[in-house]
Amino acid sequence: MATSAQTKADRTSLDSPGSGIRQDDGLLGDGALSRERLTLAFVIQIRWLLIAGELLVVLICRATGLRAPYGPFLVLIVVAAAFNLAMSLGGQGRRPAREWELALQLAFNILQLSALLFLSGGVANPFMLMLIAPISLSAATLKPRYALILGALAVAAVTVMTFWGEPLPWRDADVPHPPLMYRLFIGGATLSGIVLMGGYAWRAAADAARMELALSVTQAVLAREQRLSALGGLAAAAAHELGTPLATISVVAKELARSAPEGPVREDAELLVSQAERCREILRRLTEEPETDDAVHARMTLLQFANEVIEPHLDTLIRVEAVVTGPPGMRPPEIRRMPEVLHAMTSLVDNAVDFARSEVLVSVRFDQAGVSVEVRDDGPGFQSEVIGRLGQPYVTSRPSGEGSRSGHVGMGLGFFIAKTLLERTGAVMEFHNARRGGAVIATRWRRSDIEAPNLPGGFELGVFDQTDS
Repeated sequence: MATSAQTKADRTSLDSPGSGIRQDDGLLGDGALSRERLTLAFVIQIRWLLIAGELLVVLICRATGLRAPYGPFLVLIVVAAAFNLAMSLGGQGRRPAREWELALQLAFNILQLSALLFLSGGVANPFMLMLIAPISLSAATLKPRYALILGALAVAAVTVMTFWGEPLPWRDADVPHPPLMYRLFIGGATLSGIVLMGGYAWRAAADAARMELALSVTQAVLAREQRLSALGGLAAAAAHELGTPLATISVVAKELARSAPEGPVREDAELLVSQAERCREILRRLTEEPETDDAVHARMTLLQFANEVIEPHLDTLIRVEAVVTGPPGMRPPEIRRMPEVLHAMTSLVDNAVDFARSEVLVSVRFDQAGVSVEVRDDGPGFQSEVIGRLGQPYVTSRPSGEGSRSGHVGMGLGFFIAKTLLERTGAVMEFHNARRGGAVIATRWRRSDIEAPNLPGGFELGVFDQTDS
């Protein structure tokens, strides 16, 4: 006979997988994405490499006899070297830099390099590609407004060099300047490279920052679940330790109450008895659902697991049911109590409740090889444009919480967090739409990944699952 579990409780405070985490959970801060910060020390090092490269090119041109304005070249290189040396000796690279300072440093690099290029052929100089580097760096590390300003500066420099750049340095002074049409094509190609590489660097950095934020939220959720579990264990341990002294106080107080004459002393003794009984009742409630790390409480039956997963989600009009099944004659395994698994599965059920029309079914199955949990609802199912990207952060089909039963704001972090937590325990997840409609999320573990070790002395939990074929 299959075992069903259905209970009612308050809804969990965490968002559903389609919704992510609520702002009041204190995990997202202000919601801003933090990129990898560019430092002045790094900019100074890059400029030294740029100066060395420029000096090497000038020396090669001089050795090969090319006609070029070497005086202005050396002046520009010396200015850049002096500026960089002043930055290094002044200790500027050892302090945190504001973004506008970093933007000014990159703007200096763009202007210095553009001046060298202007004097040596303009857009016809093959080293024009060097202008892409500071733009890509700014797009990847600075705020968009600073990256756009630097991009506009580079575009202006390329435009100037397209129309007014000096001729290329050649041995023969009579070599004509490339025609305007050719320079326009080269300038357009350079601008296209700047825009494309800048956009690519910005998108890659933004995705990396969003992934970092999502992982940070995942770690914060797991840490909070572990703290809650530790708190439950501490409460159970405290209840166990306080039980003996409270029993002693109760016995002594009762003896005092019986032997004391009528009056204030007996009243005080009776008060002690009542307060001791109250403390014992409080401790009894604390130990009703212990979550200690000892061998007994660190394990649970599949029925207990199913109950805990669906328990927070039945305070709605949606019918939520859990069923535990397995091969006939096979004893269901006891599994390890893992806060990350409980939170992730609870979150998946929460998401199913939000989208279901009338029913959510959680099917827990076991066999000789593993344990699987399937969450199925009778809602509209996954949207075609979302199902291929499920498990990635910030993927959601619900832009706001106005239409959901939970009222959570959809950020698309919840499913990512649940999937990450489950995969860390060795689970394999699959998700698809059922033939008759509704979404299906299937999770499976190998028994060795989730099964609790045998207790010493053959001790077993007192609550068992009933199964059928």
